[in-house]
Amino acid sequence: MSKEDNKGTTYSFDVCSQCKSICCQDAKPPLTENRKKIIQEYIKKKKLRVAEPFSKGEYTFPAVDSDVYCKLFNKKTCKCMVHPVKPETCVAGPFTFDINFNTQKVCFFLKKTEICAYAGVLFKDKPALKELFEVARKQILTIIDQLSADELRALMKIEEPQTFKFCEEPLSPEAIRKLDL
Repeated sequence: MSKEDNKGTTYSFDVCSQCKSICCQDAKPPLTENRKKIIQEYIKKKKLRVAEPFSKGEYTFPAVDSDVYCKLFNKKTCKCMVHPVKPETCVAGPFTFDINFNTQKVCFFLKKTEICAYAGVLFKDKPALKELFEVARKQILTIIDQLSADELRALMKIEEPQTFKFCEEPLSPEAIRKLDL
């Protein structure tokens, strides 16, 4: 399906709406304080019913229900209730990241097609892949900039084996200082 045939939806929606995987289950995307405030304001403005939308462990993330679905995920519509203001890593998906503390680089990874059909479609559509990577890169760098060193270190403990390295770049001097590298 071409971008022109999507009847007003987005390229990702066309692929993701057909997918049987649920990105919103058993994923706890990190929330910067800024993003948390934006989501809270959106929930209030849209009068959404989301009891206790956030949890805090080693970092803050959207709370999950008893089935480990994100509380911001509407199971009836299979859509994110806060899609226009969703967490940075949700915007970045299917890109993810890791920080190599030895080389002082941020490594960008793309999910494999076994877990993300959209990643497979993007990999074949180089202009769309490049466009989404620029968005993802910006979102990921925002997370690195705004999360604390402890939160970033906690995130780096989470394994994401079904990915492959897309590229890497040096961490900013501010991130290097924050992480005490």
